[in-house]
Amino acid sequence: MTSASLSSTRAGSGENTGFIILISCVATIGGFLFGFDSGVINGTVDGLKDTFQSSSAGIGFEVASMLLGCAIGAFFAGRLGDRLGRRGVLIIAAVMFLFSALGAGAAHSSTVFIIARVIGGFAVGAASVMSPAYIAEVASARYRGRLATVQQIAIISGLFCAFLSNYLLAKAAGASTESLWLGQAAWRWMFWMQAIPSLLFLCLLLVIPESPRFLVVKGRRDQALAVLTRLYGPAEAQAKITEIEGSLSQDQHRPTFSDLISKATGKLRPIVWIGIGLAVFQQLVGINVVFYYGAVLWQAVGFSENDALLINVLSGALSIGACLVTVVLIDRIGRKPLLWVGSVGMAISLALVTIAFASGSLDAGGKLQLSDSMGVLALVAANVYVIFFNMSWGPVMWVMLGEMFPNQIRGSGLAVAGAAQWTANFAITVSFPVLLGSIGLAGAYGIYTVAAVLSVFFVLRFVKETKGKELEQMEG
Repeated sequence: MTSASLSSTRAGSGENTGFIILISCVATIGGFLFGFDSGVINGTVDGLKDTFQSSSAGIGFEVASMLLGCAIGAFFAGRLGDRLGRRGVLIIAAVMFLFSALGAGAAHSSTVFIIARVIGGFAVGAASVMSPAYIAEVASARYRGRLATVQQIAIISGLFCAFLSNYLLAKAAGASTESLWLGQAAWRWMFWMQAIPSLLFLCLLLVIPESPRFLVVKGRRDQALAVLTRLYGPAEAQAKITEIEGSLSQDQHRPTFSDLISKATGKLRPIVWIGIGLAVFQQLVGINVVFYYGAVLWQAVGFSENDALLINVLSGALSIGACLVTVVLIDRIGRKPLLWVGSVGMAISLALVTIAFASGSLDAGGKLQLSDSMGVLALVAANVYVIFFNMSWGPVMWVMLGEMFPNQIRGSGLAVAGAAQWTANFAITVSFPVLLGSIGLAGAYGIYTVAAVLSVFFVLRFVKETKGKELEQMEG
């Protein structure tokens, strides 16, 4: 997306669209690191097994340990964002990304590795909710969806770069477990590569402004006006700060989790339940099994390690292309149509993957053997599934969580929904090795298929469109 393509949508000549795009792109580096940190584990599973002598359950926990940190990081990031600011939380996340990358690569015990990954999880969880929140709070409603979708492109780009880095490092060493530079195994360098974008993220965050809506909430009106003037020009800045203050005027107390409870009913607000539903369904369809265990999955049906890692690179490239489709469509056709079309597409493609896996038989070594035609069907259908996810639920869920909550409860709403997302992510990820050993690939993908079918009805019944609405118009 170029500055020129957005310029035509600006309301007035004072709007500094290029600057808005620039600071939004800085925020999306958090998404890139979110993706890289999530994807790098994919190529390191063999190294972890050999180094730590882990069992299947142990590997499952080592892979999923980051997600425990993600749930905690997401939960506290929303509240910390209300205290320290959106940018402040992202700076803390950048530091943790750096420590996690260095620590995971240097770990010589499973315990140290898990601690390093949990710290990275704190960073991923924080970035996953604060990056889209920051973008939503600095961008105009006319192109907020497109800019927030760039967050998902950044996530997938991070995954793609992790997959590509893993593939190249493993190929250079001969295998992920072989020695590469300075006498260290290739799998360790896979983690250390993340230190480069982590340091870049930290440096760039130091020069972007804080969210103007956060500054208004904190009573720092002059600073908020200065930021809004830089973003939109003097005339529109005055109008926007009045609009923000108006949305807060009826309820100016300090945001707390109790705000999520409706005063009329005494129950959790419906908008919070919808946010939780969006967050959980995004994981129940099993996408992170492909992202975290892609190499294991394709090796399980007969591909070599190098071929499996190369398939991951292909999936990452297709994901980026799918997200670009969303950038074009999300502010034109809206969020809800993309979600239900994605759900239908995922349900069909997952069903085909399940059928392909169900047709196979186990060889003497316990590996699933597919016929040539079924192997092709599994490969094509799995990548079609990845495409549908990344043109719908991948980006749109994060866009909606960043914008759907009213100003007063945005931090708390994001905290709860983000924690639910990462808790579901953990459950799916840690359960996959167990499912693989008990009911097989077909059984596991059958579960994900059912979840995709249910998500169609959830979207049609509960999700409300947010296209074109300013944040101050959101109702809870």
